[in-house]
Amino acid sequence: MKSDSMALETMRHSAAHVMAAAVRRLYPDALFDIGPSTADGFYYDFDLKHRLTAEDFPAIEAEMAKIIAEDLPFCREEKSRSDVMEMMSARGQCYKLERLADIPEGEAISLYHSGDFTDLCRGPHVARTGDIKAFKLLSVAGAYFRGDEKNRMMQRLYGTAFLSREDLDAFLKMREEARARDHRMLGRDLDLFSIQEAVGPGLVHWHPKGARIRATIEEFWRREHYRAGYELIYTPHIGRANLWETSGHLGFYGENMYAPMEVDEQRYYIKPMNCPFHIQIYKSHKRSYRELPIRWAELGTVYRYERAGVLHGLMRVRGFTQDDAHIYCTEEQVEEEVRECVRFAIAMWKVFGFEDISAYLATRPEKAVGDPGRWEVAQRSLKQALEAEGIAYELDEGGGAFYGPKIDIKVRDAIGREWQVSTVQFDFNLPERFEMVYTGSDGQEHRPYMVHRALLGSLERFFGILIEHYAGAFPLWLAPVQAVLIPVSDKVAAAAQTLAGKLRAEDFRVQVDSRPEKIGAKIRDAQMQKIPYMLVLGGREVENGTVSVRSRLEGDLGSMPLEALMEKLNAERHVALKQDEPSGTA
Repeated sequence: MKSDSMALETMRHSAAHVMAAAVRRLYPDALFDIGPSTADGFYYDFDLKHRLTAEDFPAIEAEMAKIIAEDLPFCREEKSRSDVMEMMSARGQCYKLERLADIPEGEAISLYHSGDFTDLCRGPHVARTGDIKAFKLLSVAGAYFRGDEKNRMMQRLYGTAFLSREDLDAFLKMREEARARDHRMLGRDLDLFSIQEAVGPGLVHWHPKGARIRATIEEFWRREHYRAGYELIYTPHIGRANLWETSGHLGFYGENMYAPMEVDEQRYYIKPMNCPFHIQIYKSHKRSYRELPIRWAELGTVYRYERAGVLHGLMRVRGFTQDDAHIYCTEEQVEEEVRECVRFAIAMWKVFGFEDISAYLATRPEKAVGDPGRWEVAQRSLKQALEAEGIAYELDEGGGAFYGPKIDIKVRDAIGREWQVSTVQFDFNLPERFEMVYTGSDGQEHRPYMVHRALLGSLERFFGILIEHYAGAFPLWLAPVQAVLIPVSDKVAAAAQTLAGKLRAEDFRVQVDSRPEKIGAKIRDAQMQKIPYMLVLGGREVENGTVSVRSRLEGDLGSMPLEALMEKLNAERHVALKQDEPSGTA
């Protein structure tokens, strides 16, 4: 599996070179930056006078096909810094000269040749261009050189390549499906959320229907956390500068924090994270081992500066609400607490309809803080928790943060895309910085183990994933409008409002469509809005105490007494929640 992944990555990087060579043949004035492989394919950044569009793709792909058919070898050559500098200067490749300057003195400088195309590159590559199997150009976008908006805007041409045509076709089909499920488009069409330029990019407005879904998620989240032995807390949105100096955020994360404000001659920052506030509550009085474990959770809104170029709908924003939690425990409690975190995360995601769950475990890097013995306990606890819960995982040796190892949980959505979602992470840094202690059974002070834990991540990103997973057609318990009442005439309009009131009294989310439109048009509109049930009410239904029911999924279900309808809806909305069984356990 790993060898296949490496082979695919190598082939994609080689395809990026072939794409660059094709662009050079078609546009000899092109200047080049870099062309790496990515999770889904590859890209190359170009500076050229011609503005690339999708209409140019067939010509570029045809030239790539010619280069592949020529079966040119990829030849590696090491040269001195001065020789490469002279070569790139002669060709006017200013971006390559800047990349050359990034290579440390004493490190080998390698070039790769394929036919008449030469690139500054570490490699590796496939043996020959003919080894590149199935490829396709995907899109073009602007990208600042080195990702800095102060630099020149370049053209980033994206493509993909696979080891077989079948794999490529499957990917393109999934891509088309993903386009139809785009949460930004569905968010607009279903009136769920918006991002208003008048307010600022990356700042989300939850519309009434989106807010209904969020409220439902939050109610479920709170209920499950109380059942799992957590206490919920609330913390401020701003804090003094010295708090962020102590935590290290100003030193390590300052560029992602918003500018300070002056209050009473003190600098305050909007919080990018909740952790220091939770620690202050912990330190509000002395703690005993008898109180541990302490589990605190918060739906805490934070703000982080993200570059405009990386903002993407709900998936990458500047203001978001984390389902944040911190656990403080003793060494003896660590393993069971981690198991509970993993168990809780899996149960939570399954309720929302995600069954394909895996993880990766990131261990101690070379540069790390904290006692190695504590790292060993933490890593063993994470590993045993995954194995005990039967979760498939990959080991990322040395991939942990400098302050602790972690588990990142991944889910696959309805069309097979993988999302990194929940995280369980140890922190040996903040307990030291804030001098956190508890009194042990021996009467001495001890440092608690601190675990950061998020199940859904941020509510905004989670909602984006959820929209795309369900393609906007939410199950009944999440649907913002669970049923729409459609009176056939003004004569039964009052009866429709009365019936809607009865359903709302039982906590059903119901609307009445009293527009002067034909019944068929109202039903079509309800289907387009992905409303689970359409309830048609005419004179006969009013007289008989029934309603004509149409399901989004099953079509016409005929007439039902109100009691039978409510029983059906109740059963459907409760089945996913399994309200007699908590998702987490204390």
